Amino acid sequence: MSDSGLDVQDVPEEWKVLSSTEHFRGRVITAVTDAVLMQDEEVVNRDYAVHPGSVAVVALDEQDRVLMIRQYRHAVRRMLWELPAGLRDMEGEPLHVGAARELAEEAGYRAETWHTLIDAFTSPGMTDERTRIFLARGLSPIPDGELDFVHRHEEVDMPVVWIPLSDAVRRALAGMIHNSQAVAGILAAYAASADAFASLRPADAPEA
Repeated sequence: MSDSGLDVQDVPEEWKVLSSTEHFRGRVITAVTDAVLMQDEEVVNRDYAVHPGSVAVVALDEQDRVLMIRQYRHAVRRMLWELPAGLRDMEGEPLHVGAARELAEEAGYRAETWHTLIDAFTSPGMTDERTRIFLARGLSPIPDGELDFVHRHEEVDMPVVWIPLSDAVRRALAGMIHNSQAVAGILAAYAASADAFASLRPADAPEA
């Protein structure tokens, strides 16, 4: 049953937590169990990972091609095609500045024009991670002498390719691209291109 009177917009809500237990604290995530009081007065345990959050970039060139990188992801045992992305791990750093840093470090590009594309919770049933995906245009390569970032671990030998946005959409819908930021960013950029990105929020738009 639907109710047309409901406003389809996410809003903050916090149910009462009777206790919270930390099981593990790693470099990025912390594993926690909360005892949460449900609306029917039952208390249930909810396990989740506390995460600092992330940013990602749909970098689109003048030919409507999107920049993608390939990276090994051990948890899923796959090489995934992804957007340049990274953690919100620099205290006080504006999100669009962090996204620009990731675009430079992972792909070697800078952009003149930035917009907020979408905000999302990556997997709200198991983590509080929130991501902001940006649209970057007016791209130019950064000269080698200006880059001082050293690729390590999974980022070693990480290829950069340009793929037409429409082809990226087709590949996402065909199940050929799996990374959630990539799928969401690609589809959002394609939808936003209908009005030449005029409806997008500014890069420094506040998070709701």
